[in-house]
Amino acid sequence: MLRNMLNGHKSGTLANRYRRARISMLLELVKSYKPPVKILDIGGVHHFWTAMDLSEMPECHITFLNKWPASTISELPNSCYSPGDGRSMPQFEDNEFDITFSNSVIEHVGGLRDQKRMAEEAMRVGKSYMVQTPNRRFPIEPHFFLPYFQYYPLWLRSFLHARFDLGWWEKADSAYEALEEVESIRLITKSEFKYLFPDATIVDEKFMLLTKSFTAISSEVSPVSV
Repeated sequence: MLRNMLNGHKSGTLANRYRRARISMLLELVKSYKPPVKILDIGGVHHFWTAMDLSEMPECHITFLNKWPASTISELPNSCYSPGDGRSMPQFEDNEFDITFSNSVIEHVGGLRDQKRMAEEAMRVGKSYMVQTPNRRFPIEPHFFLPYFQYYPLWLRSFLHARFDLGWWEKADSAYEALEEVESIRLITKSEFKYLFPDATIVDEKFMLLTKSFTAISSEVSPVSV
């Protein structure tokens, strides 16, 4: 039930409502540029966009920066795939894109130093940016769906992941794979997010008065109720 509710690709789910709210904020940002609007989606995949009604979106060209093969993310019209790492994007000039966008990626790139590198690159290559990440302080860990899983000792998180299917993650094939995958996620607090994006407007996504996630956006965009 929880997994179904948090499926952002399924229409009518709670997670899909949050994604639609983010798209609404992005739409306001897109409208401030003359079409065709150049968007860089760092770590993105096409189904985030195809799951939404983008009929009101002005003409855009989306570049997906990802380590995954182009065949998995190139189905969206007016889009292309660029292999790369969001922490270092020397293939792109300063302000090459109108907007840099990223949804639930920055918590997967490494420690705070690596997260800072990605934030700096996102701000460098885009004239404006919109970056979302889950809140570390939210009671339910967003990947494994266990209460306060992010605060468990590393050995216990690895132990559980090596033995059970948890949330979006199937049981790891080995103890070392479990350790590697658990260590690949570093959730971010609001104060850390402000450190990463010091000039951004931080928009909170609320669930029952608790902040579920944050979005850093480089220009004033009205928060969308969800």
